[in-house]
Amino acid sequence: MRHALLTETIRTIHTASRGVYGARRVHAELTKGHDIQAWHGTVEMLMARAGLKGVGGRPRWRRARPDLISTGLVDRQFAREGVNEPWVTDITERPTREGKVYCTVVLDVCSRRVVGWSIDSSPTAALVTNALGMAIENRRTPSGTIIHSDHGVQFGSWAFTTRAKESGLVPSMGSIGDCYDNAVIESFWSRMQVELLDRRRWRTRLELANAIFEYLEIFHNRQRRHSALGWLTPVEFENTATITVA
Repeated sequence: MRHALLTETIRTIHTASRGVYGARRVHAELTKGHDIQAWHGTVEMLMARAGLKGVGGRPRWRRARPDLISTGLVDRQFAREGVNEPWVTDITERPTREGKVYCTVVLDVCSRRVVGWSIDSSPTAALVTNALGMAIENRRTPSGTIIHSDHGVQFGSWAFTTRAKESGLVPSMGSIGDCYDNAVIESFWSRMQVELLDRRRWRTRLELANAIFEYLEIFHNRQRRHSALGWLTPVEFENTATITVA
């Protein structure tokens, strides 16, 4: 009977806390707020029986499993003579008044062309996997193409790694905390920040997403002239290069 009465009091305290309190805070409220003496273990037991529990902290990123961590295969050698040798990828973010927008790009190092991209409101494994999927569909990638990234948990996820390997790609990761190991994509983000992101304040996610799409597909790939390509655009370079795109 005492347990039944105590459970009702516990339920009242838990409801009053908006469902936030766990056993420790419920026990504290019992003893200090209601002057009811009970063992902490008894409170835990009764809450478990009643299906009551507190709200935990924010979920933390899980580190990628060791078998999903790839070794670095690029070794900062970004001067390439053929398209799809290799691809590089990374994530950037930008705030709007509605919240952040995250963007992943897959860049062909040889032609500097954006071959895949994805935009979302959260930096999940789906964000990077969708960008990779677009690149694979666009290029019909030959087996053995390297996809180079940093050690972000998204790139070490099962979804991204499996998608890459099943398509014949070879995952590669630079060293931790070294921006030079992915210098081409870092340089790309720097240009995009100056030429687009920093030029105005963005009101909505949709507004920014549309601007990023226009920058990637229209301006960067088809209009912007690159010094590394002899002042050709990426599309012009691929059309005039002696190497054919796969």
